[in-house]
Amino acid sequence: MTTNLIYDGSFDGFLTSVFESYERKLIGFAIVKSTRYQPELTSSYIDIKTDLIKSKRVWTGLQNNLSVIKLNELYKTFLSELPEAERLLSNFIKHVFSTKHNIEEDLGHPAVISITNVARQVHREKHRMEAFIRFQRTMDDLYFATISPDFNVLPLIVSHFKDRYADQNWLIYDQRRKYGIHYDQSTFDVTEVEINLNSDASHEFLPKNLCHENEIAYQTLWKNYFSSVNIDARKNIKLHIRHVPTRYWRYLTEKRLS
Repeated sequence: MTTNLIYDGSFDGFLTSVFESYERKLIGFAIVKSTRYQPELTSSYIDIKTDLIKSKRVWTGLQNNLSVIKLNELYKTFLSELPEAERLLSNFIKHVFSTKHNIEEDLGHPAVISITNVARQVHREKHRMEAFIRFQRTMDDLYFATISPDFNVLPLIVSHFKDRYADQNWLIYDQRRKYGIHYDQSTFDVTEVEINLNSDASHEFLPKNLCHENEIAYQTLWKNYFSSVNIDARKNIKLHIRHVPTRYWRYLTEKRLS
């Protein structure tokens, strides 16, 4: 019978579940987010309470056996939120702790290659979010942007925007996951926030009445510039879409129709 370890969805909660699987000497088990768990007649479950001490012990063990690059890949795989992410990570971690040699050289092992492939997808999404996010200046001088990425890359892009916009107050909100990251330049502090936007606010642009008096003018100026430098005779739509996939156009001021 399979034992399901139900955790709260946090990375520390996942690592705690890994610790519990070893402490309880479980063989047939699955780590499942509480939001995804569905009871089954052929399986049992254990509610896992996140324990930072247990989580740290697992992470320290991984640090002792993996490079920083591979640790980052492990974390990115967790942030992918794929249905199979916990299974892939569990298999990978099991391989790390059960093998004496450096597993990063096992490029043919499914547990290693799967982590590498998923992490690559997440990294690509992170890179594109850093390139395509567009801020809007609000009436109270907060620079606001919304995103809806395929993967939970918000924790990965914080340092990029903190370094690039250190002299501004900004908030990046993930519409899909209903949370955001806020940076306060006066305290140099980055905090996670939860806000409830109007359910009808599925668009990426703020209403004009919430924008700073200069914001609409800036948007108009940028769109006019983009239009003026665009040469119809040299258009290459296929190349353009390859560099700027259509699913990211929703964030771009120059692609906005009105």
